[in-house]
Amino acid sequence: MFAMNVSDQVATIVMRSAPVNALSGAWIAGFVQRIDELAGRDDWKVLHIRSDQKVFCAGADLKEMRARFDAADGPNRTYAYVASIQRLYRRIEMLPQVTLSEIGGAALGGGFELALSCDLRIAAFEAKVGLPEVKLGLIPGAGGTQRLTRLAGRGLANRLILTGEAIDGAEAQRLGIVQWSCPKSELVSHAAEIARNIAALPRPALAAAKRCIAAASEPGRGGFSDELEATYGLQTDPETRERVKDFLAGARP
Repeated sequence: MFAMNVSDQVATIVMRSAPVNALSGAWIAGFVQRIDELAGRDDWKVLHIRSDQKVFCAGADLKEMRARFDAADGPNRTYAYVASIQRLYRRIEMLPQVTLSEIGGAALGGGFELALSCDLRIAAFEAKVGLPEVKLGLIPGAGGTQRLTRLAGRGLANRLILTGEAIDGAEAQRLGIVQWSCPKSELVSHAAEIARNIAALPRPALAAAKRCIAAASEPGRGGFSDELEATYGLQTDPETRERVKDFLAGARP
């Protein structure tokens, strides 16, 4: 279901469960296993998630969805299933490393919620993203209502969630849902370049910046104190000191 490699500080997870990377129980367990493996390594700064299928990820496994729907304890089983996806996506969101989703095809429902759990997203112009659950009388319950609202604001979240509308990658960039878009023929190279550029940056600064950005979304808190603490701590980091020293040496007085 997955292939994973780590090279030049970039960990790449390739989703390869034909035909649509459906979110089955086995798929969720497999993804958790890959995150467990990465947790035991310190040779990566960026997690790059991509697909080798025509789609990025099309959401729930229909066979398993039908079985839960028909079961007498269907609501309980569905609750447990969605909770397992929430836990996985929350774990991805909370990684200290930078996370990047490369969306080359459809990312719908739980597939789009996976992308939303990442720090950064790049999409092909031709890709489709959306949360169509309301069309089935459901909601995007694997974090979609929360992350899309925080990312894009209540108005745009209302538009996409309450109508079930899907938009292409170019429109997603225009609306601020993805940070980059490009022709599909350029997507692989562009995403790899973004990952490499981030991986060349200092690990402590990336982790500290992620913490401070996350603090900005916490109601009534803000991250000003986090910024001060991070700034203080980074002053003693060897790589930070070396980079600042080189910068100052080349700067005009």
